[in-house]
Amino acid sequence: MVQISHPYDYASAYRHALQVNWQIDEIIGGEKRLDFRTTFLPDAWVDAAALDCLSAAEQLTVNHIRSHSYLALFGLVEEYIVPFVVAHVQTRLHKAAPAELQALLHFAEEESKHIELFQRFGAAFRTGFGSPCEVIGPPAAVAGQILSKSPLGVALSILHIEWMTQLHYVASVKGNHDLDAQFCSLLRHHWLEEAQHAKLDTLMVAALVLQLSASEIAAGIDDYLDIGGLFDEGFHQQVELDLTAFTRATGRQLSAYDAERYRAMQLQSYRTTFLTSGMRHPKFQNTLAALSPDGAKRVMDVAEALVPARVN
Repeated sequence: MVQISHPYDYASAYRHALQVNWQIDEIIGGEKRLDFRTTFLPDAWVDAAALDCLSAAEQLTVNHIRSHSYLALFGLVEEYIVPFVVAHVQTRLHKAAPAELQALLHFAEEESKHIELFQRFGAAFRTGFGSPCEVIGPPAAVAGQILSKSPLGVALSILHIEWMTQLHYVASVKGNHDLDAQFCSLLRHHWLEEAQHAKLDTLMVAALVLQLSASEIAAGIDDYLDIGGLFDEGFHQQVELDLTAFTRATGRQLSAYDAERYRAMQLQSYRTTFLTSGMRHPKFQNTLAALSPDGAKRVMDVAEALVPARVN
């Protein structure tokens, strides 16, 4: 039987969640508007500056397009997190202490709130940006594909996302005064609640593996990698949608050479932002190593393969 060592418990995670709880109307709407004169996301997660064929104004447009897809993709993944957590609670109804059920139900409630937050951001973005920016989907179809995988595979993909969120905010957004204050506020409030979700998902993974054999754990890690592969396929599609949005917004048709460089650089950026930053996260790797040292190494090997030499 595999046991995961961690410092978390449901009661304290629930208490902390209640302490940082916020309402959507407090952070979006009214006078709280996006400033399209400045960047939204740090360039570490966009790589617009690497597109040296573009002017500074065009690189800003790329930043806005990627910032839109960044939150839209978070909204998309939360469409499968909510039903997964609710289904997990159903398996625990007659086994769990009240604190566990309270914490997990609150987890699902907060993720549902985040979906609405990102939908409202999308509406505000479309008003200010002035031209359409499409995102892969539809969410229900993506959720259906992912939820067809094993519970451990899905739980690991969620844990990846939760730790990835922490890294993005703490490493690049927190204290960064060069970014739009309203966009930073959205990211900060999202991070405050996701910090508790990372703990709760660690607890869910720990509960799931107690019932699994070594071969079932290996299959769960396979499913986690398959889910990553599904997202990687989606990122190829998203880059094409972004390029279309860029042409529409700027009126500039890139040359065949520059368009291909755009595709290659932006695909690599999406992989770094959403895949390898989570796969390599030390806390995620610690959980994987507790499940299967071989599985943890395999995930790191895939992460290395997803980061080729910088496109020139």
